[in-house]
Amino acid sequence: MPSLTHPGTLTGRSRVPPPPPSHHSGAALSTARRIRTGFRSRAAAALTALALPVAALVGLASPAHAATSATATYAKTSDWGGGFGASWTIKNTGSTALSSWTVEWDYPSGTSVTSAWDADVTSSGTHWTAKNKSYNGTLAPGASLSFGFNGAGSGSPSGCKLNGGSCDGSSTPPTGDNPPSAPGTPTASNVTDTGVSLSWSAATDDKGVKNYDVYRGSAKIATVTGTTYADSGLTKGTTYTYSVTARDTADQTGPASGTVTVTTTGGGGGPAPSGDKVRLGYFTDWGIYQRNYQVKNIVTSGSASKLTHINYAFGNVTNGQCAIGDAYADYQKTYDASSSVDGTADTWDQPVAGNINQLRELKKKYPNIKILWSFGGWTWSGGFGAAAANPAAFADSCYSLVKDPRWADVFDGIDIDWEYPNACGLSCDTSGPAALKNLLAALRAKFGSSALVTAAVTADGSTGGKMDAADYGGAASYVDWYNVMTYDFFGAWDAKGPTAPHSPLTSYNGIPIAGFNTDAAIQKYLGKGVPASKLNLGIGFYGRGWTGVTQDAPGGTATGPAPGTYEQGIEDYKVLKSSCPVTGAIAGTAYAHCGSNWWSYDTPSTITGKMSYVKNQGLRGAFFWEFSGDTSNGELLTAMDSGLK
Repeated sequence: MPSLTHPGTLTGRSRVPPPPPSHHSGAALSTARRIRTGFRSRAAAALTALALPVAALVGLASPAHAATSATATYAKTSDWGGGFGASWTIKNTGSTALSSWTVEWDYPSGTSVTSAWDADVTSSGTHWTAKNKSYNGTLAPGASLSFGFNGAGSGSPSGCKLNGGSCDGSSTPPTGDNPPSAPGTPTASNVTDTGVSLSWSAATDDKGVKNYDVYRGSAKIATVTGTTYADSGLTKGTTYTYSVTARDTADQTGPASGTVTVTTTGGGGGPAPSGDKVRLGYFTDWGIYQRNYQVKNIVTSGSASKLTHINYAFGNVTNGQCAIGDAYADYQKTYDASSSVDGTADTWDQPVAGNINQLRELKKKYPNIKILWSFGGWTWSGGFGAAAANPAAFADSCYSLVKDPRWADVFDGIDIDWEYPNACGLSCDTSGPAALKNLLAALRAKFGSSALVTAAVTADGSTGGKMDAADYGGAASYVDWYNVMTYDFFGAWDAKGPTAPHSPLTSYNGIPIAGFNTDAAIQKYLGKGVPASKLNLGIGFYGRGWTGVTQDAPGGTATGPAPGTYEQGIEDYKVLKSSCPVTGAIAGTAYAHCGSNWWSYDTPSTITGKMSYVKNQGLRGAFFWEFSGDTSNGELLTAMDSGLK
């Protein structure tokens, strides 16, 4: 099963409990939380010598003196995808000299300073403070100076203060007056070739909100008094990112909202019409055993009419080649008439039976459905290292298997589920950052432009995490889309908790790991240059849970994984909806506290919300893991389908 971990892996004929996700092992934990401190040096050697890693800067700035006669202005000076250069310029607009200066600002989670020069820069969470050096604290009337830094992430600063006052030179806020809260993340509507309408939920403030600043990228484009704004004059087929900050009656600016990314229509680069959104489900070869979920169930549940694609999981990756995963399930098991999609019994000597033949029958009844053969997964990703050593040979082997004359009519392409390139999953890969790109380039060259080539990819949006370990941006040019595994962020592999939703759409106060949420993953892929039209959002048709929990809200302690039907800590939605009904929701995902057990899972309602996110972000569509977790009438897939229309 594609995921941050892999809760649906195959050993023999059963699911096996997933090893903890890679951020749980000691080595991987340091990788997932590591902040990359490399930076681009300044051109002048003298200035480069002044650049110091932020980790080496010590001491928070001392309390600042109020200043009503100086300004601080922010500018982004360069951008290289995963990082940027920026500066603050301080100007003394008064009639007396400044003897020191301190600039403070907030960055959204995921954006950080990695090195600085001409200032001592420190941080506390997402709040950043820059204090003058010993040689540049004095600033004469009318004079100005700048300090610079390199950073990671794509966020814009908010809440700027200069010596305790507003950075625009207005008066110092009254003592005890708090800045406003962050507005809600904007939503986009009425997207055209040249414009978009934005709306957001209001911020709160103890003295009242005066207005809102609207940002396109890092540039402020408007100040409005309401909670809507229509942007115009845009370029067709182009992607833009928007955020909003609130300003109170004391002219204090609060933290920035979340960001929404919009791609204008036209120019061949806009999002697909909603009717063309991908609706993809994983069908597991081992699901026909203990779970007794057959291809025919896709029909009887009503799911077949709501699908555009099926990924058949999994083929093996071994000895640098694609290989059959389970021959009996794949093409040997015979079905009687009552179990067969077309109502005709298999014969003992037919050349292809099993799931592959049932998928063939499904395609005859529903010719719009495209089927891809998925290779790898949590258990079998260890074989990709050898494959990466000779991508062309790997691609040849995969093509020969997928296009085998016995079932060439069944498969429309290939999906690669590598967990994880140049990072750790069940095992650790050291193929290098270019390995994924090289592998997908070889597959595209072999399969050609008419076949589908896709990949299931990490949703680790943390700084220095799995997404930063491989060239996902470069590899994207060779795929039709990425299936972003936006689930399994948290689970009972952390046996004592804290309890947390395994598939949060957004961050929230108290989330255990920054960057472990759907929006962080999607925004990071967009920042790496992956088009929104090549990203599918993932939904888990199951929940993850703990036992020994007394607290209803997330963040509680536990004693271990909750009992599950097939393995501890995981249970199908079709079971949980009745055995542990929802008691609350956070970050776009439901949770349930029943007895001493605590579960998180998606429901038709939360899926509807996530599909709104798919449409607002202009994503290609959505996918789910996997069919057997849904109800017998396919209510989760129904919600997905309806939400994408």
